[in-house]
Amino acid sequence: MEILKNYPLKDLNTFGIAANAKEFVSVTTIEELAIVLKENEGKKLFVLGGGSNMLLTQDIDALVIHVNLKGIEVVSQDDNTANVTAMAGENWHSFVQYCIAQNYGGIENLSLIPGNVGTTPIQNIGAYGVEIKDTMVSCLAMEISTQTLRTFTNAECEFGYRESIFKGALKGKYIIVSVTFGLSKTNHKIHTAYGDIVAELTKNNITSPTIKDVSNAIIAIRSSKLPDPKELGNSGSFFKNPVISKTQFDALYKKHPTMPHYVVSDTEIKVPAGWLIEQSGFKGSRFGDAGVHARQALVLVNYGNATGQELLNLSEKIQQTVFENYGIAIEAEVNVI
Repeated sequence: MEILKNYPLKDLNTFGIAANAKEFVSVTTIEELAIVLKENEGKKLFVLGGGSNMLLTQDIDALVIHVNLKGIEVVSQDDNTANVTAMAGENWHSFVQYCIAQNYGGIENLSLIPGNVGTTPIQNIGAYGVEIKDTMVSCLAMEISTQTLRTFTNAECEFGYRESIFKGALKGKYIIVSVTFGLSKTNHKIHTAYGDIVAELTKNNITSPTIKDVSNAIIAIRSSKLPDPKELGNSGSFFKNPVISKTQFDALYKKHPTMPHYVVSDTEIKVPAGWLIEQSGFKGSRFGDAGVHARQALVLVNYGNATGQELLNLSEKIQQTVFENYGIAIEAEVNVI
């Protein structure tokens, strides 16, 4: 458990940004994590998981703790359900595929999302009509200042749209070490109404889809739209889909009758950020090695040697243009460092 100096992070962030950590250590057990925190009390810390939800715009002047805890365990089950715990350093998509192989349902719609298990509650990741909050029972986290372990229930995580208590009141105070999910073994709830899932299933002549069928459909859809970070640096969706008032939407819809939308409540409407960006002329655009993906305008990409600052500048230009065109402020989903 050696602390390394001036450690390169290019291979540890999915944007492939060249940046260094002042100090770096990888922990593989909860005990190692506690020791590192205790022995480096008072130091500036930066917690790194899968590196999939961040944009590095500079070197990290801190001790970077890479949470590399591994392991999956079925902690309880009955005839119909199973509670499955995954350690924070498990790759998320690999965990989803493990669950599907065991016929555990509930997270199949979250297939192929980059990152590790430990960061999923922080962001309350979601896709195709499903979010982490729908299946997460609890997560185990270590308080940085005391190295005390605390279990957070679903309710205690205060989940919102791409939000949780770990991005709010407890930001920077805890490190998630494991997450437990409550999954179905029988009578799976199949979610196919969102996005292009039905079209993909129909194309394959599937009328009664299994959880594996849904996962395969979503993998196919995401693969057709989203670049593989190993081939083209990206962090998935860079922006959140904005939620606006129904009053504002009604006024915009009169001017833009093709605007796609999803009803959130009687007073709120969600508008796809990708559509707003595409209509603003950015889809497929490139500025040096920083660009917007040709098949999905929500995704910013590094074509090779873009700096984090160049990608940040592009994101801010997109935000400004969308606001000028539609009066809608789109927020970054990615954490800018």
